[in-house]
Amino acid sequence: MSDDVKAYAAVDLGASSGRVMVGHVGPDSLELAEAHRFPNRPVRTPEGLRWDILSLYAGVLDGLRAAGGVTGGRLDSVGIDSWAVDYGLLDADGALLGNPVHYRDARTEGVAEKVWATVPAGELYSSTGLQYAPFNTLYQLTAARESAQLARAERLLLIPDLLSYWLTGEQGTELTNASTTQLIDPRTRDWAYDIASRLGIDLGLFAPLRQPGDPAGVLRAEVVEETGLGGPVPVTVVGSHDTASAVAAVPAVEERFAYICTGTWSLAGLELDAPVLSEASRAANFTNELGLDGTVRYLRNIMGLWLLQECVRAWGEPELGELLRGAARVPALRSVVDAGDATFLAPGRMPERIADACRGSGQPVPESRAEITRCILDSLALAHRRAVCDAQELAGHGVDVVHIVGGGTRNALLCQLTADACGLPVVAGPTEAAALGNVLVQARAHGLVGDLAGMRGLLARTQPSTRYEPRGDTARWRAAEARLAGGR
Repeated sequence: MSDDVKAYAAVDLGASSGRVMVGHVGPDSLELAEAHRFPNRPVRTPEGLRWDILSLYAGVLDGLRAAGGVTGGRLDSVGIDSWAVDYGLLDADGALLGNPVHYRDARTEGVAEKVWATVPAGELYSSTGLQYAPFNTLYQLTAARESAQLARAERLLLIPDLLSYWLTGEQGTELTNASTTQLIDPRTRDWAYDIASRLGIDLGLFAPLRQPGDPAGVLRAEVVEETGLGGPVPVTVVGSHDTASAVAAVPAVEERFAYICTGTWSLAGLELDAPVLSEASRAANFTNELGLDGTVRYLRNIMGLWLLQECVRAWGEPELGELLRGAARVPALRSVVDAGDATFLAPGRMPERIADACRGSGQPVPESRAEITRCILDSLALAHRRAVCDAQELAGHGVDVVHIVGGGTRNALLCQLTADACGLPVVAGPTEAAALGNVLVQARAHGLVGDLAGMRGLLARTQPSTRYEPRGDTARWRAAEARLAGGR
């Protein structure tokens, strides 16, 4: 490896798996390779659904060791991104107070109404810009208010910040992820102090805010020894919410684009210069999360490929390609469900719940695996269409192309259906967008790439993509949309 090419490790943790990727970045080169992948299996305990954070940390250490094997023991930096909203609590000695609660845990049921009794939903949205989701950190903290753990806690660290603390011994709260807590004002890009005060949430629990590109410390000597890396190895703050990193890796060379970050969730929307805080935006359940370089990720959360993942699990892990080939032979838009419905949030019995939703809305009930898979993919494409159309109208910002990044880029049928539904070209790729965005922020911190446009230009030149042109008009999708709305 030449001296002008640097090696960066991207720790990228998704809701179902984690991976450590190695990115090699030069003045006009960008290569990414997987060093290690490990499962992320939540555990249902007597107290509820919990993340196995120690297993995840072990996977990170194994991944850094494997990354050193790829690079000859040299890493120029490490960055960490993960899913949002969840956190670990530390005591006065910095020790973890139990496994972090999973956002799909039932503890936040009915909590939003208690919050809204103090801060009405409209005021909460105009102050924080965040869509209603039952698992937002604000609701989790409200649910935990009387718990012994929270009473003992001296520090709260969001998941990537917790892992960074274990690696370096230094604490911080990265801004893009903090913006998912519903405790950040997207206009000031600082804490929503009034909201927190009225709800009795102690912002002193949070470590100081950090920006993508800031230094996060260096690997502790014990970590360097355990991983076999040649120290010192700096850790760099990246867009630690995986969606922030993924949107940074959208290879857009034009300004009029929408994005869909696909995986367990679909996050569909626009990149804006300022938040949209209107009542119409709140009613449409759009969120204003913070991105790189002062941008706002204006998007809607859609249940995503979680629907299919849960069906596949229920069916005993059949081969996905066979399911998709069968789905392609099923008539289009025979039955659709609302892919944003909280009915589908919890794990378990997903095929039956999808069938029940179709039955309840008076549509044909999908019975075979192929029919259920096609229902899911049509429903996701329809939800993508609604999000892209609604975002344009609410923000007054038109688009000419839709970029799909993340795991869904491997699903050619979903990509084509999204192009058909939106009536717009879809450019699919890169698949490992979050890891690439993670790597590029590290590289930028070390002066190898320029601004956000420069990062995206490098991605467009070096990463493969597939373009899908829309087929036919969107009339049948509009009809399905109306049918779904009528069945709600």
